[in-house]
Amino acid sequence: MFNLFLQFLQQLFLYPFTLLPLSLFVLVLYKTLSANSSNVRKNRPPSPPRLPIIGNLHLIGELPHQSFASLSQKYGKIMLLHFGRKPIFVASTPEAAREILKTQDLTFCNRPESRVTSRFFNGCKDVGFSPYGEQWRMMKGLCITQLLSNKKVQSYRKMREEEVALVVEELKRSNSSVINLSEIINTQTYDLICRATFGRKYGYNDEGGFNFKELMDETMILLGIFTVADYIPWLGLIDRVKGLDRRMERVAEELDESLDKVMQEHQNRLIAKKKISSESGQGKNVAENFVEYLLEDHMEDKNALTMDDVKAIILDVFAAGADTTYTLLEWTMTELLRHPKVMKELQQEVRNFIAGSKKGDSMLMVNEDDLEKLTYLKAVIKESLRLHPPAPLLVFRQTLQDAKINGFDINAGTHVYINAWAIHRDPTYWEEPLDFRPERFLNTSLFPFKGQDDFKYIPFGGGRRICPGISFAMVNAELMLANLVYEFDWKMPSECGELDMTESVGITVHKRDPLMLIASPYA
Repeated sequence: MFNLFLQFLQQLFLYPFTLLPLSLFVLVLYKTLSANSSNVRKNRPPSPPRLPIIGNLHLIGELPHQSFASLSQKYGKIMLLHFGRKPIFVASTPEAAREILKTQDLTFCNRPESRVTSRFFNGCKDVGFSPYGEQWRMMKGLCITQLLSNKKVQSYRKMREEEVALVVEELKRSNSSVINLSEIINTQTYDLICRATFGRKYGYNDEGGFNFKELMDETMILLGIFTVADYIPWLGLIDRVKGLDRRMERVAEELDESLDKVMQEHQNRLIAKKKISSESGQGKNVAENFVEYLLEDHMEDKNALTMDDVKAIILDVFAAGADTTYTLLEWTMTELLRHPKVMKELQQEVRNFIAGSKKGDSMLMVNEDDLEKLTYLKAVIKESLRLHPPAPLLVFRQTLQDAKINGFDINAGTHVYINAWAIHRDPTYWEEPLDFRPERFLNTSLFPFKGQDDFKYIPFGGGRRICPGISFAMVNAELMLANLVYEFDWKMPSECGELDMTESVGITVHKRDPLMLIASPYA
C-alpha cells in the first residue's frame, strides 16, 4: 500500500500541472475543516448563510440599520454577519449594548480603519475614528477642554442666540411663503460651529474662493457610503468604476486646500498677536478660538499635534457637531408636523411660559435661561432622538481582543455595530414603540443621554467613545426649537400630501427630501 502511495506521488511530480488544482483543493478542504472545528470549539452567534467571496453583503441595502433590523427578526438580536471574510457582529439589545459600552468597554473601544475615514481624517488622526490609545486620549482631552466642556459651551451663549435670532428674522421676511427649513437649519448649525471653531463664518464661496459648507455636506455623504475595497480588497476596482475613488479624492483634496488656507490665516494672526503680547509684556496665551488653541499647541510643541492632526480634529467637529444638530432638528420638526396635537401642546407650553415671564434685553423671546422650565420641549426632543437617532448604528467599533457577549464568542478584530435604531423601536422595551409620544419622557431624570444604566436609550452611544459634544448639540437644538414653535405657526404647502419619511444615505441619517414648510408669524 505504501509503495502505491509513493508511485502516486511520483506521477504527480512527473505531471506538475496537476499540482495547482490539487493544492487548491487541499487548501480549501483545510480551511473548511478548520472553520468547522473552530465553530465546534466556540459558540458563535447565529448567522445567515453566506455566499462565496461576498459573504452576506448581498443582504445589506442602502440603509444598513434597517437591513440589520430585518435580519435580526430572522436570525436573532445578536448575530454574526460576514462582509467578504470580515466578521461583523451586530447587537440589537440593551443587554448587549451594556456589555459593549460599559462592562467590556475597553475591549470594544477600538475603531476599524476604512479607506474613506483614512483619507479624510489623515490616516484616522482625529477623535472620532482614531484607534484607541494615548494619541486619542490626548486629542479628546483637547476637544473637551477647549471646545466642549460645560464652561466652554456656556461661553458660546451669545453666539447661539445671535444665530437663532438670524433664523427668526429670515423666516419673518419669508412672508408666509414656502421655505426650505432643512437648509435654513443646516446653515445655522454650520455657522455656529464655524464661529466657535474659527471665530467667524466661512460662507458660500468665501474670500478664499472655496465652499467649505458644501464640501462638508459631501464629506458626510461619503462617510456613509459602503466601499467594496474595505472588505474585499481585490475587488476595489468596483469602487473606481463607480467613480467613488475619483469623487473621494476630489472632495478630500479640496477640503485639504480649504483648511490649509483657513489655518494659514489663523496662524498668521496668532503669530502677530503673540508678537504684540510679547512686546507689551502680557501673557503668552493669546488664542481666541478653537483652531487657534490647536495651532498654539502645535507651535509650542510640534511633537504634540501635527498640522494633519489639527485638520482632522477640525473636520471631526464639523462632522459630529453640525450634522448631528441639524438632523435632530429636522426630524423633530417633521414629527411635530405629523402630530398636530403634540405641536399644539408644545406651543402652548412655550407661549404660556413666555407670556407669564418678564423679558429683559434678550434678542430672543425664548432665551437659554428659559429652557430648564420647558419640560415638554425636552420630552419632545428626547422622543425625536428615540425614533431618529442621528447615527442609528452609532459609530462602528472593533474588538481589541477575544470577548464573550451574552454567551457568544467574538474574535479579536471583529467589527461591531450596535443598532440603536432597532433597540429604540423594539416593543420588548418600549410601549407602542412606533408612536411619537413625548409623554414617555416627561420624567426627565429617566433615560439620560449618556446611557449609564438603562441602555435601551442610547442616541449618543456610551462608554469611552460616547459623543463628547452632547451638551453643545442639545442646548442649540433646544434653543432653536423653542423659538421656532414660539414665533411661528407651521403648515405644509397645500400641494404637498403626507410628509415623506424616507431616510437618506450617510453616516448620519436625515430626511432624503428637504422639509418644505410655510411659517406664519405668531400674532
